[in-house]
Amino acid sequence: MYLLQGTLFSFEEWLKIESKDRLPLFFETLDLRPYVKEMKKSSPQGARGYSREAILRAFLAAPMEEISTLTRLHQRLQTDLRFRYQCGFRLDQGIPSISTLSRVFQQITARGLAEKLFADLVEECREEGILDGKHVAIDSTAVDAYEKKKPKSNLSKKNATWGSKFDSHGNKITWFGYKVHLAVDTKSELPIALEVTPAHVNDGDLGPALMEKAARSVPDTFRYVMMDGGYDQVKNYETAYDLGAQAIIPLNLRNEKEPPAGFSSDGTPRCSMGFEMVYWGRDQHRLKFRCPHAAGKVDCPHGTAWCSSSNYGMVQKVDIRDNLRRFSLPHRGSRNWKKLYDERTSVERCNGRLKENLTTNDLHVCGISKGTTHVYLNAIVLLATALAVKKTQASKEVA
Repeated sequence: MYLLQGTLFSFEEWLKIESKDRLPLFFETLDLRPYVKEMKKSSPQGARGYSREAILRAFLAAPMEEISTLTRLHQRLQTDLRFRYQCGFRLDQGIPSISTLSRVFQQITARGLAEKLFADLVEECREEGILDGKHVAIDSTAVDAYEKKKPKSNLSKKNATWGSKFDSHGNKITWFGYKVHLAVDTKSELPIALEVTPAHVNDGDLGPALMEKAARSVPDTFRYVMMDGGYDQVKNYETAYDLGAQAIIPLNLRNEKEPPAGFSSDGTPRCSMGFEMVYWGRDQHRLKFRCPHAAGKVDCPHGTAWCSSSNYGMVQKVDIRDNLRRFSLPHRGSRNWKKLYDERTSVERCNGRLKENLTTNDLHVCGISKGTTHVYLNAIVLLATALAVKKTQASKEVA
C-alpha cells in the first residue's frame, strides 16, 4: 500500500485558477531577458520585427493551454487576442509564421536554453524553500512519438525507438518513442533533473547519470534516492554512496536460488538456530541486529544461553560497505525504509501531471534534441507555477 505524501505545492490548485488569470501570474515569476539575449539571429532572415521574448513566452504558455503543435500555437495566437497580448506580442502587428516559430524553437534547442532556464528555476525554488532535494525519487515514463516507425534492427541514439515494459499488473506494454527519466524532489513533487532517451534504453543504466545530475542541482542536501526494482544494480548503489546518499531500492532477486550464508535475502543476519535477527538501529555505517529471542520475537528452545551469556542476547553488526546492494541504511524492510520507499510515488504523480495536465506525451517534433526541449518546457511550467503560487500567497499575506 502506498501512502500519499503531503506536498508543499499542489499543481491541482494551480489548475483551478481561471485560464485568463494564470498566464499573467505565471510570467510575473519569470525573467526571460538573459535567455533572450542568447537568441541572436545568425542571419538576416527569420523573425525580423517579432519579439523573441514573446515567442519564448508562447512556447512556455503552450503546455498550460494544451497546445502541442506549432500549427495550433500559430492558430491560437491568430484568433485569441488576449492570449497574444499576454504572451507579449503587439496587437498592431501580425504574428510570426509557423516557419519562424520552428526556427526559434530550433534555436532554443541548439543553444540549450530550455535546460538552462530549468536549472535556474530549480535553484530559485530551492532559495524560496519550495524544494530542498534531501529526498529524491527517480523513475521513467514512456512518451509516444509521431515519427516514422523503424524496425528494431535500426535502433538509434538520436531518434525514437521501440520500447517495452511490464505495468503494475504484469501486462506487457509496447510503444514507439522515447523515455523521460525524471528525478523528483519528494517534498514538493517537482522535477530537479531529467534525461530523455530512446525508448529501448534500460532504466537502471540511466540511474547513475540522473543521480549525478540531481546531486549537482541540489548540492550538499542529497541524502536519499528512491527507485523501483528496475534500478536494482550495483552501480546505482555505488553511485548513490559516492554522492553521500543512500539508495532505497527493493531487491530484485532475479534467479537467486539461495541467499548468502548466514543471511536472509534482504540482508538480515540469521542466528545459529536459523532465526532472523531483529534490526536494532544503526551505528554510523553499521547495522545492529539483536537476538530474536531476547527481543521477544521468537521462542528459542535454548533461550539466550545458546549464543550469549548476557540476558541482552547476542548482537551482530553488519557494515553496509561490505555489500552496498545487499545492506541498506536504514535496514531494508524496516519501518523507516518502507516510509522512505513510499515517497517514490511522488515521481509517478509528477510524471502524471506532465503527461495528463500538460503536453509531455503529445510530442510532435522529430529527433531526441527537439524532444528534450519539449519535455524541458513542460517541466519548466511545473517549476514556474510553484514559484507563482508561492509569490501570490506571499503577496496576500502582506496585504
